[in-house]
Amino acid sequence: MLKKYLFLTKPGILFGNFITTLGGFFLAAQGSIDILLLLLTLIGTTLVVASGCVVNNVIDQDIDTKMQRTQNRALVKKTISPTVALIYAFVLGLIGFSILWFGINGYAFLFAIIGFVVYVGFYSLWTKRTSIHQTVIGSISGASPPVIGYTAVTHQFDVAALLLFLAYALWQMPHSWAIAIYRFDDYKNAGIPILPVARSVYRTKIECVIYILLFAAVLNGLYCFGYTNVFFLITFNALTAYWFYLSIIGFKAENDQLWAKRFFLYSVILITLLSLSFSFTYQSPAPNLPLF
Repeated sequence: MLKKYLFLTKPGILFGNFITTLGGFFLAAQGSIDILLLLLTLIGTTLVVASGCVVNNVIDQDIDTKMQRTQNRALVKKTISPTVALIYAFVLGLIGFSILWFGINGYAFLFAIIGFVVYVGFYSLWTKRTSIHQTVIGSISGASPPVIGYTAVTHQFDVAALLLFLAYALWQMPHSWAIAIYRFDDYKNAGIPILPVARSVYRTKIECVIYILLFAAVLNGLYCFGYTNVFFLITFNALTAYWFYLSIIGFKAENDQLWAKRFFLYSVILITLLSLSFSFTYQSPAPNLPLF
């Protein structure tokens, strides 16, 4: 029974957001880790994300029945009722938002609200089913956790927080499209107008190349503005260069699904290593360049 409720929160997404929250926190902390603050930030953010994922499962019941990878979800199999799932989501969200509001600060709470509202309202309820631009909308919610981690420490939204937000949003575009290419038939059968289905796999590959270059350009700003050291410059660009290489060889791939799976898995490795690297690639003292 507990396993069903755990999987309702989409553990893969929880882990990814846990890592990116950690990355933002590490960059801001500059080696001085407040363990209690870190734990509260991670727990609060994870619970909010979990709440959003449960609500998403409730919304997507009809779609999930048409996709092979989601046909065994608890709500599809009716082993958990939508009402119980929504109560579960409410409790998770209540605890998570309370931790961020009372235990962290207003900035962390604000970006948790932004991430939740965009994911549940603008993405799940609206654009996922209606617009080719759904991935852009969804990327906003995915870019919120690293900013939550960062602002939990700094108590301000500065240039680094903006760069993190933009870069992690840009990263999600190729990452998400790779899943859609790999699971092309699922998305097509469910009638989801994501780029590879609504346009073409070839156009998606072109846009992947563009977004990887934008991702690299934006995040290199952390070095240019003095937030990270030369080791970040070298390692980040080396990691991104290989992702760029994978995007280029995709044009000659004999099997798009196999290529997309490799491309997707590397995107996960890249963002994980990048986020963890902030624990030692920060520049201290960091410049004080607040935006608000």
